[in-house]
Amino acid sequence: MSASSSRIQDPPSVGHLAVAGAPVSYGAFEITVGTDAWVLGALDLLGYVAGAGYAGIELGPVGYLGSNDELTERLATAGLDMAGGYVQLPFSDPRALELRIGDLDAVMDAFDALGPAAERAKPVLADLGSPERERNPGVAAVDRSIGLTDKAWQGFQDGLSATVARCRERGYEPTFHPHAGTFVEADWEIARVLESSDVGLCYDTGHLIIGGADPLQALEKWGDRVNHVHLKDTSHDVVARYRSDGVNAETYYEGEPFTRLGEGDVDIPAILARLEAVEFNQWLVVEQDVVLRSPEAIQRVADSQAYNRAYLRERGL
Repeated sequence: MSASSSRIQDPPSVGHLAVAGAPVSYGAFEITVGTDAWVLGALDLLGYVAGAGYAGIELGPVGYLGSNDELTERLATAGLDMAGGYVQLPFSDPRALELRIGDLDAVMDAFDALGPAAERAKPVLADLGSPERERNPGVAAVDRSIGLTDKAWQGFQDGLSATVARCRERGYEPTFHPHAGTFVEADWEIARVLESSDVGLCYDTGHLIIGGADPLQALEKWGDRVNHVHLKDTSHDVVARYRSDGVNAETYYEGEPFTRLGEGDVDIPAILARLEAVEFNQWLVVEQDVVLRSPEAIQRVADSQAYNRAYLRERGL
C-alpha cells in the first residue's frame, strides 16, 4: 500500500495536540528491522500510517524509513511530519555513553535532513538498561536492590545532563522515556530523574504499567513535565504475566500485549481529558508494540492503527 488520494485529510493538529503513528505499531523497530522477514517495507508502512489519517510518524531505526533526500521525499509524499526518534543510551557509564552517543547524533542528523517537517520532532531518550533488568521487568517497583547505586545515579545524572545539552545545542528539545527492562521504569526511578534534571517526560502509558505505576496518577504528578506522549492500552493481567514469566521483550511483543485503544485497562478517556485540561500541545504518538509472525498479522495491526486513529478522532483529536 502507498499513500494516495484516499488518505483521510486531518489538519496537523486538532485541538491542542497532533497525533502520530509509529513504526513499532506495525512491527518495525530495533528488535526486528534487519532481522525479521515480516517487517514491512518503508513505503508500505508510510502508506498505512498516512491512510489512517495520522499527521506524523516517529523515525524508527535510523535509515529504515529512508535517508536524507529520500526520507524527505517519502514523508512529503505521505503528508507526514516527523514526531520523534527513539534512542537508548548507557547514561550511567561515561565511557560506554561516549561510544554510543553517535546513535543520538544519527537521529538528529535525520531530523536536520527533514528541515521544517521535523521542527517539532523530539529525541526520545531512554536508558540502555542491563541483562538483569531486562530479565526482571517491573521488579524495581518492589525491590530497589536491582536499581542503580548512588554512585551510578550520579553518573547517570551527569550523562543525562550532557546528553540533554547536546540535543539543545542542535536545536532539539529532548524527552526522557521510562522504559521496561531499564534502570528507569519504576515510579521512584522516574521521580529521581525528574528531580535531578530539567528534561521533559515521555509519558508512555504502557511502560508505566509494566514498571508498576498507575498512568493516570503519573500524569497527575508529572503532567507539567510531559512534553511527548506514547499512548498505549493494555490489561493488567497481560502485564502481570510478563513480569512473572520473565520473558524477553521480543517474546512479549509476539503475544500482541497491547490492545486497541479503549479495549484494555488504561483509562484512555481520563488521560485525554487531563491532557486537554493542561493544554498539551506536543505530539501524541499511538503505539502498540508488536512483533509480526504472519501475513495475517500485518493486516490486523494495520486495521488496529486505523481503528485507533478513528477512536481519537471521535473524541475530538
